[in-house]
Amino acid sequence: NIDLVTPTHYVPSIIEAVRTARHGAEPLTIPVVYNTASYEMPETIRSLKDTVDIWLPDLKYDEPELSDKLARAPDYYEVACRAIDEMVTLAGPPVFDEEGLLKRGVIVRHLILPGHVHSSIRILRYLHETYGDAIIVSVMNQYTPMPGVGEILPELGRKVTRREYGRVLDAALEMGLERAYYQEGGTAKESFIPAFDGEGL
Repeated sequence: NIDLVTPTHYVPSIIEAVRTARHGAEPLTIPVVYNTASYEMPETIRSLKDTVDIWLPDLKYDEPELSDKLARAPDYYEVACRAIDEMVTLAGPPVFDEEGLLKRGVIVRHLILPGHVHSSIRILRYLHETYGDAIIVSVMNQYTPMPGVGEILPELGRKVTRREYGRVLDAALEMGLERAYYQEGGTAKESFIPAFDGEGL
């Protein structure tokens, strides 16, 4: 696939580039993925109707105080929910090829944060009750605290415990959330963190 990560500020160029690639001498046929934190305007999502095949949004927090504290966006949840709703409307239910690879659809990611189990459960319940099998949910336990973060945000200075992750998974299974990906083993590793050294830019 073509994975567009945090690409909002390039949307006009992306639309033109994908249109050109799909109508060239050797047309682009693999899916285009829009990988976003979901703090998006509905108009932006609608403009990508004929460009994006797979939507990969986050749904991070549902508490205004928390989203203000961590992202300076107290309206994050309502903005993200509207954006995801547009994505689901455009994509429809998941479509897979003969090898089981996703060709079209929406995968909503949720990263569990330490100390916020109840928020995670509420978010998963909202997604399941709102969309059912029309989306795929990815439940992630890979939160990795960066050095020094605990001095600024003490509650985020540790990893998610096995007990916290287990509580979220138990709740997800109890509510009937089946079309989902769950992470196994110790996934909170530094390997998930980019080098941030500017190489390749």
